[in-house]
Parts: sequence; structure tokens; C-alpha cells
Amino acid sequence: MDRLNPFVRRDSRTRSELATYRVLTLASWALSVAVSVYYSVKSPHGWGHHAHRIAAQNRLHPTAFSLNMIIVYVYWVSLFVSQASYLGHLFASAPQSERVVAAVAVGSHFIVNNILHTIFVLLFVTGHFFWAEVVLIINFVNLTSLYFRHPSASHPRALVHTPTVAGPLAWTFVAIYWNGAIMVPHATSLPMRVLANIFVWAILAYGLFYVSIYADYSMGFALTVLAAALGTGQFLRQIIALQWIFAFTVMGVLFLATLAIAVPAWSGRQSVLVISRDSERAPLLDEQ
Repeated sequence: MDRLNPFVRRDSRTRSELATYRVLTLASWALSVAVSVYYSVKSPHGWGHHAHRIAAQNRLHPTAFSLNMIIVYVYWVSLFVSQASYLGHLFASAPQSERVVAAVAVGSHFIVNNILHTIFVLLFVTGHFFWAEVVLIINFVNLTSLYFRHPSASHPRALVHTPTVAGPLAWTFVAIYWNGAIMVPHATSLPMRVLANIFVWAILAYGLFYVSIYADYSMGFALTVLAAALGTGQFLRQIIALQWIFAFTVMGVLFLATLAIAVPAWSGRQSVLVISRDSERAPLLDEQ
């Protein structure tokens, strides 16, 4: 049965399996890029007055989680470029090389992510925000499953983990709040703004979890950029408000915490902020 399950982790793949992964990964990624780019500049036609391009939906539905689309576009261009590097890993010449094995290991979840992201964009730009939220939640489960199957230490970080795991997962987490706020009626009312002021701290808690437990500075930096997009979007939307202050506070704290993890990792040392899951608890009292 494991042989038939595309999500099972295996150390090798047959040539036919590898060819299938390569074709499906390239096709799904190309579709995701094409749909994202097209609806960044064009509005969908034939879907009524609720259909708009991505940035227009963000502008026409102002909420406490509206994002700055310039930063979001920079984030996605960087992510798509890094995913192209991942495809280079997947298409390496030696089928059983360490590079290919690492790339194929995340392939099934990455293909699902590309398909679900494409569906989300189509639903979002046509104004079907409820179903877009459902798709985001499904993809969040998919990517979270991928993360815990393949944590950052098990694969090359820059060329596999960041483009296929950390980058999409960080975006999906923030997008659930972004699209969810648009979906909720009366999103700009006082009770909804108060709830948003509380939920914005979830970005910090979520980021610190991965930074402190898994020493994953890829997740930390990705969420820092998205917190900056939130803070900038809120500042430009409504200067007199708490949301942009909270968002920039989240950005600053998360950036410093991530930097405290990343710098020692780059220099080959262990950060004091990382909670070791293998260490034993020290005794409260010295034994005499």
C-alpha cells in the first residue's frame, strides 16, 4: 500500500515515478505562476461586479488585515524564483542523487499546494471568499503535514525547504486572516477591529513557535515580511489605529528573534533561544 501512496517518505523512486513527479510538479507550478501573474494585472471577465484582480479585491474590501500589495508581490516574486531553483534540484541529471531525493520527498505536497493556490486565486478574484477560505484551510493542513514530515533540518534549506515548505506555509497562515476578514460581514465594525487587534498577535506566536522549537529562520523571516505587509497596509489605510502599531511590533520582535537564531546558525553555533527537545531538565537543587 505504501507504494501506492504518493505522500509516503521513501529513499528512492523508480524512473517512472520520478518522471511523473517532474511533469506534475513543473505543470502545477507553471499553472500557479501563470494564474497568479495574470490576475495580478487582469480582472476576470464574466463573473459579475464582484470579480476584480488581486490588488483590487484587497483595496475594495478594506479590513484590519488588508495587506500592502507591493510587499506581497515582492514576496511572491521571490518565492516563485526560489521555487524555480527547487525545480532545478528536481531535474538534476542523476535520478538517485541526494539533490533529487530531497526534492522528490516534498513533491506530492508541493504539487497539491500549487493546485490549491491556483484554485484559491481563482476563487478570490471572482469574489467567492468563503470557498477561498475553505481552500486556504485545506492547504494549511497540507503544508503543515508537509512541514512535520520534512522539517527544516532534513533538507537543503535554501533550495528545498524555504521555497516548498516555509514560504508557502507562512503565506497560507497569513492569507487565512486576510481572506477571512474579507469574508466576515461588517469586518470594519468595532467588535471586528477589536478581534483583529487580538488575532494579529497570532502571527508572532506562530512565528516564535517555529523559530524557538525548530530553529527555522526561514519561517521567521517569511512571517516578518508578511507582518511588514500588514503593518504597511494598515498604516496607509488608517493612520489612527492600533492594528498597524501591533503589526509593526510583531514584525520587529519576530525579526529580532529570527536574527538571534539565524546568525548563530550561519556561524555554526547553537542559539540560546532554541529550545532543545532532546535535553534533559536540570535538577532544581544540586545534589550534595
